[in-house]
Amino acid sequence: MDLKNIIADIKRGVAEIIDEEKLEALIKNYYEKGENFYIKAGFDPTAPDLHLGHSVVLNKMALLQKHGGLVYFLIGDFTGQIGDPSGKNATRKKLSKEEVLKNAKTYEEQVFKILDKEKTFIKFNSEWLNSLGAAGVVELTSTFSVARMLERDDFTKRFREQSPISICEFLYPLLQGYDSVALKSDIEMGGTDQKFNLLMGRTLQRIYNTGKEQAVMMMPLLEGLDGVNKMSKSLNNYIGVTEKANDMYAKILSISDELMLRYYELLSFKSTKELEQIKQDLKQGTLHPKKAKENLALEITQRFHSVALANEAKAEFDKVHSANELPSQMEEFSVNGTIWLAKALVECGLENSTSSARRSIGANAVSVNSQKVKDEQMQLTQGEYILQVGKRKFAKLRVI
Repeated sequence: MDLKNIIADIKRGVAEIIDEEKLEALIKNYYEKGENFYIKAGFDPTAPDLHLGHSVVLNKMALLQKHGGLVYFLIGDFTGQIGDPSGKNATRKKLSKEEVLKNAKTYEEQVFKILDKEKTFIKFNSEWLNSLGAAGVVELTSTFSVARMLERDDFTKRFREQSPISICEFLYPLLQGYDSVALKSDIEMGGTDQKFNLLMGRTLQRIYNTGKEQAVMMMPLLEGLDGVNKMSKSLNNYIGVTEKANDMYAKILSISDELMLRYYELLSFKSTKELEQIKQDLKQGTLHPKKAKENLALEITQRFHSVALANEAKAEFDKVHSANELPSQMEEFSVNGTIWLAKALVECGLENSTSSARRSIGANAVSVNSQKVKDEQMQLTQGEYILQVGKRKFAKLRVI
């Protein structure tokens, strides 16, 4: 066992660790005494579809599992009905128990592509929060002052702007913190935007005399394909963990060379030593950025699919983009009567709106039957067409 290298791998890419000494002691105890430790991470039950941004935390949890960690994958079915106050003013939809269980199943199908199933326990915080009762909630609220609550950035901003803040919203970080009391977690993980809530668990464990005071590990928010904004479905700059192998591989190859190193650091399972070698080879010119990107795309696609499907995705990408051939498979659509090209692109799912389609045509990014189109008003009459937007989006359209 090389404890120094293990700790270096665990700390790689981490934005901040609270109580680093405790983290190192937990790893050391596992190797010296065989003692496991418990990692907690909470997930929103209303949005069970994961993308690679979510996998940043999951990847680090999977690494900790290899060094003694047991994971509490916590689904906040109780707190999810309150909604985490992050500047939003819309009330979160209340989920039925059936919907929560359905979403939990969706989570399982995705997270066990990363986490070790034998070392993961799926928990619902309604298990202990439902039984907390009015007296328990009153006791919980007495542990923190309003002044301390207003230290949270978004609460401070809203208070200054005289925007309404409900008492219910103050309860969210307290209840999330109480989850750590109930689970007696040794480490809690989350994004940098969750620091206030993560520290709450550490504080409440001490107040409730649990005998533990969890370390906190915060991971940075992963930039999306645009390299600017955080990965998000709403910004359409994401790579879903359930996307088809061909799409996943192609999207990873579309990132910039600068973003590639960021993805290596946060998404690759390569050791810190291996990553340093990749950086050195890139700097010296012995490794081409395109080859490094292909290796990363293969690694990630294999993780969520298989070696065979990842290799097929690479072959298909090379066929389309290197040999300038058409994809082996394309979605097929049909319409009745002559159709405006911009509308056809929307109908085939290649664009979100006709305005977006017109912008793509103006940017010389649209082809019909392998010929670039510059006419925004082009009409497609009876016949069959291969529509293409950019390098990766294709569809076959039949106009009847």
